[in-house]
Amino acid sequence: MADILEIRWHGRGGQGAKTAALLMGESAAEAGKYVQAFPEYGPERMGAPVTAYNRISDNPIRLHCSVENPKYVIVLDPTFFGAVDFTSGIKDGGAILINTPESPAEWKEKLAITGKDIRIYTVDASKISKEEVGGNFPNTPMLGALIKVTGVLPEDEALDAIGSKLAVKFRNKPELVDRNLKAIKRSFEEVQSE
Repeated sequence: MADILEIRWHGRGGQGAKTAALLMGESAAEAGKYVQAFPEYGPERMGAPVTAYNRISDNPIRLHCSVENPKYVIVLDPTFFGAVDFTSGIKDGGAILINTPESPAEWKEKLAITGKDIRIYTVDASKISKEEVGGNFPNTPMLGALIKVTGVLPEDEALDAIGSKLAVKFRNKPELVDRNLKAIKRSFEEVQSE
């Protein structure tokens, strides 16, 4: 990749936007990429709005600011619709990936995108997470959908890297590693494009 791939994540405290951005960054770093992964949030409490960012490049990254013009926007919680402009600053040719059971066509209409070529992808990450992980933690299924949509990392390499990071995070609950990896694999298959 010649340029810097920039990603913006929207979620609420407790949904794992920060964790997903960190997992994406660590996985890309393991694949030899230069990365940045960082959150931006107000009061650190469950349910508060959280924005997280990634930058991924084949070259050193010298920017040190929030992501203003992402190529990909990841929405873990679609209830922000109307309060947050998911399309803000998104690059022409970019994409928005939304955690919802609704179709990409329904969201294309809701977002009323005009003047830009922006693709919409949806995946019911909450459902996948509830069924595979045992709770509403949409971050890992959304991470899987992002990897599928962007192709920035080969799926097998990403799964190995994410698995090793989750093994550290859940060292006292190893069953959660397998459950999260199943959720990621399932999102590879269930992400929908318009």
